[in-house]
Amino acid sequence: MAVEFDHFFKAIGHQGAGRINLETDTFKAVLTNSAPNLATNEFLADIAQIANGNGYTTGGVTLTSVVWSDPAGDGKWRFTSAEFKWTASSGAIGPFRYIPIYSDTSAGDKLVGRFDFGSAIIIPDGSVFGITPGTDGIFRTGKGTLA
Repeated sequence: MAVEFDHFFKAIGHQGAGRINLETDTFKAVLTNSAPNLATNEFLADIAQIANGNGYTTGGVTLTSVVWSDPAGDGKWRFTSAEFKWTASSGAIGPFRYIPIYSDTSAGDKLVGRFDFGSAIIIPDGSVFGITPGTDGIFRTGKGTLA
């Protein structure tokens, strides 16, 4: 299933102005079942995260092995990371439909973009839900997909 990544409108401006640094910032992913507003949401505090517990920690998981590069040298820059995941324990996690990504380094924890899975997901107790970026990474000069 391909899942698209959409930028929050203000994120591109923050990246251009250096308030979000795709090469050096620490990025995190959170879970929400409330539709983030791409046009108006700007900070993590604008997102209603799911409840803390059962393997979900408020503030989300840290993306590792983050890379901002032009791997083919063709001007198609890619933002990617290693797989990131949540493991449900002592109960289910969710429901959630959206996975916003934000810069934990930026002032106010600025939002970058979000994945929309189209319907609510529940991670059953003892199960793992992971995101593995596809060949386009999390996004590629604007929009990417999950493989």
